[in-house]
Amino acid sequence: MKVRLGIDVGGTFTDAVAINSDTYELIGYVKAPTTHTAREGVAAGIIEVIRMVMDKYNLKPEDVSFIAHGTTQATNALLEGDVAKVGIVGIGNGLEGLKAKTDTQVGNIELAENKHLYTEHDYIDFAKGDNKRIEAAIQGLLGKGAGVIVASGAFSVDDPTAEKAVLEQCAADAVLSTGSYEISKLYGLKIRTRTAAINASILPKMIETADMTNESVRKAAIKSPLMIMRCDGGVMDVQEVKTRPILTMLSGPAAGVAGALMYEKISNGIFLEVGGTSTDMSAVKDGQVMVNYAQVGGHKTYVNSLDVRTVGIAGGSLIRLSKKGVVDVGPRSAHIAKLKYCCFTDTDKLGDLMVRLFRPVDGDPDDYLALDSNDGNSYALTVSCAANYLRYVHKEDYSHGNEESVGVALRAAADYCGTTPEDIAEQILQKATDRVVSVVKELAADYNIDLNFCELIGGGGGASAVVPFTAKRMGLSHRIAKNAEVISPIGVALAMVREMVERVVLNPTDQDVLRIRNEAFNAAVNSGANPEATNVVVEVDTSKNVVRAIASGTTELRTKEMSRKALSEEQILDKAAESFALPKENVQILAGTGKVYVLEGIIKKPVFFGLFSKTTRSIRVIDNDGVIRLQRKDGTIRELRPDKWEQDLGWAIDNATGYNDGGEEIPDVFILFDKQIKSFTGLINKKQILSLAGVEMQGISKDTKVYVLMSSR
Repeated sequence: MKVRLGIDVGGTFTDAVAINSDTYELIGYVKAPTTHTAREGVAAGIIEVIRMVMDKYNLKPEDVSFIAHGTTQATNALLEGDVAKVGIVGIGNGLEGLKAKTDTQVGNIELAENKHLYTEHDYIDFAKGDNKRIEAAIQGLLGKGAGVIVASGAFSVDDPTAEKAVLEQCAADAVLSTGSYEISKLYGLKIRTRTAAINASILPKMIETADMTNESVRKAAIKSPLMIMRCDGGVMDVQEVKTRPILTMLSGPAAGVAGALMYEKISNGIFLEVGGTSTDMSAVKDGQVMVNYAQVGGHKTYVNSLDVRTVGIAGGSLIRLSKKGVVDVGPRSAHIAKLKYCCFTDTDKLGDLMVRLFRPVDGDPDDYLALDSNDGNSYALTVSCAANYLRYVHKEDYSHGNEESVGVALRAAADYCGTTPEDIAEQILQKATDRVVSVVKELAADYNIDLNFCELIGGGGGASAVVPFTAKRMGLSHRIAKNAEVISPIGVALAMVREMVERVVLNPTDQDVLRIRNEAFNAAVNSGANPEATNVVVEVDTSKNVVRAIASGTTELRTKEMSRKALSEEQILDKAAESFALPKENVQILAGTGKVYVLEGIIKKPVFFGLFSKTTRSIRVIDNDGVIRLQRKDGTIRELRPDKWEQDLGWAIDNATGYNDGGEEIPDVFILFDKQIKSFTGLINKKQILSLAGVEMQGISKDTKVYVLMSSR
């Protein structure tokens, strides 16, 4: 049996999972404390969980077909200010170089409160081509305490020759260095220089950890190359970590949503990974996780990261209390206060509980609730406790606890406030989910996700403490991910290869779009993706003159489908009816390739006091595994003849194109064949769509069923 090992390094625990490579089923998992203080740092914990999971499940080195880990180390280093001082060599030419000289002086960068990245700066006029000047600049910066060098030039995106000259001299001097052209291909010298400086500042620490971890994997006789999770949900090898460690920043939250996307096959929804202290939320639209530029200390960077938004509410959040009731919930947790959860404590150990209000950390409000027992122990009443009491947590859930113990704790709090246990529990969940509801609405608005066709998916050990109540408040459907408590290491184990290419192009032609698309596709394939299982989504941002191509591919092992029986058309109709919340007779199959189907739900709503009805038609695209791949508010479907697809597609787009004061309004376009769904939603005109469609249609036989689905933007 071949297995995939996924490791997630969290702030408290390092988790490892073993996944069956053929079925994707979870074989098992282990946990070990994260080793922050060991000589090897977090690498020691990674080494330990590899040993533990191999021993526990009797795995041999030759059984491991894939091994990867996600880490918070880069994020923690930045938050804690554990970074190297950076020397920046600004590069320009003649008079035009004066702006480059200014833009490459980024100063000291605030990383977190009272934590800074310190930089020194020198400038070289490269037109003079003086290598001695390069050497002098490097040595001068090192003399000022710089531990690593950044080379950043005005037009290095187009011609990195000058930056490479600095990097070559650094290599000759055995000095760690970063070129801004290695980090981003976007113009905007100040942001590119800042991003490169942040990257450089964590190079020494990350290289040391990468070497230690990689060597340990080799010593374990595992021949599969060690991969590391990136903040955009993809993976990279150790060599890339040594060049661009900044890409591992926020890889912990990225692992969770990647796991949900791959394991749960989400099409449209909000994923909430709920831990003990915080909840990370991400939007998924049309099967794609939304991506944005990461910020460090409030500063924009050119690092593409999954758009993960965090609130200080989770299963272990403490309660703030007054005589009038629950004042607030969080952000402090039971872990910080070193208090045991009431719901995970035997009732007979609680004894008589007395309310005590305290400060978990100096500077906190003094109204956080602890419950003191007459045996001298203290306990926490948490969000998980309230959710258990109100039965939002089920027996199979990781956060399931002792309802009777919670009742004792809630009675003590209720007596203090002069109300009932049920009322206190309800207040806790209301206060706890206020910020969660707000962020869910933010994400839906930012990415134009219709909440009528959105579900909440919960991951993390505390998922049941937060997600069901949030869904009830918002009138949304929800589900808890399978093996939710280890969804992050599962995401690492099942990680996709993901490559993004961005270029600044004024008035891009279809040849420009096609070139950038092919560059992203080739980068993914070169990183190990199976060409037949690699999908490319292209976006043209006219406001910023940016063309962006995102290639998402699977490795050879990931091309297999999970071992499940294909559904019949009747079963697919049942699945669609459930999704639409409609009677089955109101649902029909519009088209199907045999592996993926387009279904329409006819929704009639009474208007004018029931005298009339309004009919709307919504669309679902469902594959024969029963996975909803697309959800659209409306849509039309046309069959394309493989031998005349360009003519048919052009006609279909023309017929679905509208016009308004802003000009032409083309529809969102998807092409379906076999089990493939090709998206062209990021393009701005018919010519671009036809150009890219030509690439996707290559090699399709004349007997293949091909459809185009069009819906309003």
